[in-house]
Amino acid sequence: MSPKPSNTGALPVGEHKTRRQTRSLPLLLASLSALGPFSIDTYLPSFHEIAEKLNATPLEVQQTLSVYLLAFAAMTLWHGAISDRFGRRKVILVALGLFAFASAGCTLATRIEHLWFWRAMQGITAGAGMVISRAIVRDLYDGSAAQRLMSQITMMFALAPAVAPVIGGWLQTLFGWRAIFTFLAVATAGLWLACWKLLPETLAPEKRQSLRPGYLAATYRKVVSSPPFLLASAAVSLNFAGFFLYVLSAPVFLMTHLGLPETGFLWLFGPAMGGMIIGSGLSGRLAGRISLTRTIWLGYAVMASAAAANLALNLSLPPGLPWSVMPLLVYTLGMSMAMPCLTIFALDPFPVQRGLAASCQTFIQSGFNSLTAALIAPALWGSTLTMSYGMAGLLLTGGLAALLHNRLRQGRP
Repeated sequence: MSPKPSNTGALPVGEHKTRRQTRSLPLLLASLSALGPFSIDTYLPSFHEIAEKLNATPLEVQQTLSVYLLAFAAMTLWHGAISDRFGRRKVILVALGLFAFASAGCTLATRIEHLWFWRAMQGITAGAGMVISRAIVRDLYDGSAAQRLMSQITMMFALAPAVAPVIGGWLQTLFGWRAIFTFLAVATAGLWLACWKLLPETLAPEKRQSLRPGYLAATYRKVVSSPPFLLASAAVSLNFAGFFLYVLSAPVFLMTHLGLPETGFLWLFGPAMGGMIIGSGLSGRLAGRISLTRTIWLGYAVMASAAAANLALNLSLPPGLPWSVMPLLVYTLGMSMAMPCLTIFALDPFPVQRGLAASCQTFIQSGFNSLTAALIAPALWGSTLTMSYGMAGLLLTGGLAALLHNRLRQGRP
C-alpha cells in the first residue's frame, strides 16, 4: 500500500519524515477516530457516583450522554467542510486543544447542569478526528488500498472502547469520577503533541474548497440528496446501532441484569472489541481479493447469525455469563467487515468534497446514535430479551438499506 503521488499534496517533503509519518498514520488516525467513543465509554462506570455527588437522578445523568451525542452530531456536519477549506491538520489540532479544555471543565462541575454544558463542549470537538480521519484516508488512497487502511484503523480503533471502561472502572474505584475527566484531558494533550509532530497535511492548498454560504448550501444539498450516499450511510448507522444499543445500556445490562461490579465492564467490551479487531483484520485481508460488495454481504451473514443466536439464547436461558455477551463478539466481527466497504461507497460519489461528505456521513451516524441514546436504549434496556429484539430489528433495517444501495449501484430501480 503506497500513497498517491506527491502532486496530490498527500505527504510533505522529506523522505525520512514521510516514512515515519506513513508508519504512524494508521495509529494516529485510529486514535483520532476513537476519541469520541473513548470519552463515552470511560465514564460509564461512574454514573452512580455522579448521580450521588451532583444530586441528580439517573435520567439526568443519562442526559450527559445524550447532550454529548447531540452536540457531536450537530458539529460533525461542519468539521469536514472546515477541513476542506483550511486543511486537515490545522482543524484537528484546534479541535484536540478545545476537547482537552472541555475535559478539564468537566472535572470542575459542581452541578449536573455544569456537566451537561461541558459534555456538550466535548461533543462539539470530539467528532473532528472521526470525520477528518476518513477524509485523510480518501485523500491518500483508492480502492483496495483505502479498504486496507480503513480496516487497520478500525482494528486499532476497536482497542479503545475495550480498554476505556476498564480504565474508567479502576479510576472510579480508586479516585472517583472526576479523575476520569482529568485522565481524558491529559490523554488528549498527549494526542495533540503526537499529531503536531507526526500528522501530515494531506490536502494540497490548490484542492481546498470555499466556505461561501452559497457554495456550501449547494454542496450539502448535493450530498444529502444522493440516494447512494444516504443508503450507504444509513446501513452503517443502523448496523452500528445494533451494537451501540448495548454500549449505551452498559450500566443496566452489566450491573443490573448480569450483577457485575463497576470493574466488570470488560465482559461487554472485551468480546465486542475482539470481534471488531478480527472483523477488521478479515476485511483488510479480503481487500483486493474479493469485491467490496461481497465483503459487505459476508459481514451481513455473520451479523445475522449473531442476532439470531442472541434471540435464541435470550428466549431459552436467563441472563448470565458468558452466553449473554458472546453474540456481541460475532456481531461486531461482521459489522467491522462491512463497515469499511460501506464507508468507501458513501464517500466515493464526492471525490472533490470528501471532507464535507465525511461530515454528512458522520452526522447521520451520530444523529442516529443520539436517537438511540435518548429513546431506543431506555425503551429496550428493561430486559436482555428486549435488547436482543432491538439488535435484530436494527440489523434488519440496515440490511434493507444495504440491499437498496446495491440495487442502485447495479442500475436497478
